[in-house]
Amino acid sequence: MQKFLSYLAPLSIGLLLVYVLFDQTPRINTPEVDPQLEPIATQESSQPFLAISYDLPEKISFAGEEVPLQEPDVIERLDRELQVNIYLQSSTLFLLKRANRWLPRMTEILKAHDIPEDFKYLPLIESGLVNGVSPKEAVGYWQIRVPAGKELGLEITKEVDQRYDPIKSTEAACKYLKKSYEKFGNWTLVAASYNRGVAGIRSDLNDQKVDNYYDAHLNDETARYVFRILAIKEIFENPAKYGFKLKPEHLYNPEPLRIIEVNEDIHDLVSFAKSHGSNYKLLKRHNPWLRQPRLNVKKGKTYQIALPA
Repeated sequence: MQKFLSYLAPLSIGLLLVYVLFDQTPRINTPEVDPQLEPIATQESSQPFLAISYDLPEKISFAGEEVPLQEPDVIERLDRELQVNIYLQSSTLFLLKRANRWLPRMTEILKAHDIPEDFKYLPLIESGLVNGVSPKEAVGYWQIRVPAGKELGLEITKEVDQRYDPIKSTEAACKYLKKSYEKFGNWTLVAASYNRGVAGIRSDLNDQKVDNYYDAHLNDETARYVFRILAIKEIFENPAKYGFKLKPEHLYNPEPLRIIEVNEDIHDLVSFAKSHGSNYKLLKRHNPWLRQPRLNVKKGKTYQIALPA
């Protein structure tokens, strides 16, 4: 045993010398941590994401019609939609930015049709101001389906679909809202009918023997619909209160455009855009209602195509 240890001792010393010579790990002199601060640092490193239950407004209305916040289920339904939209931070943030481009013009159109200003929030929850297509094939900012669009006077063909036109679709939506108000005489029910349909809302009210949105038992989507509008309205009117801080220069502004009137066929919109000092991407950006790379114009018809000024 003694002989074995005598062999092992030089080997251990050699290994130690190799480790010292070749270990290049940097040595950092770490200052002593104040014992009073250490628990705080540990706590912060494991702190979960902060979620706040925000106070509801003491009162809120839609189109001048008060929301009955004294009813527990109404409070909970508003609370749900408000919290959901607050914590969809990026989505709501970009909605605030995009809305700055379109809401002033939409508000003018609503006012011209004697529609309450609060309806400007309806396309925000319908589409997020994105020209998308829903699973039910509703299209554009106001999410209009083909039969309704044609009934409201929009041109819908393979080449032209005015449901994608933010201005013309707003005009069409106003026609629907006015007709609905003639049926109900109540703007909250009008908003609900935009989701459920006039016949659907009327049937629900009649079957349940009630006369207002808040007393009706509705399908989940329609039951949430007006509260989604109310939540967006509350956030838009008080963004800083709910943690949305935007500098004015971060908002998206209306872009200066020039209008070119067209009363004859355009066989190639790419060439058309280039000939007017622009390109096809910008032509499509400002004229999403043009659905093909060409435009056939019927005799006596005139289209207005917008291009950057």
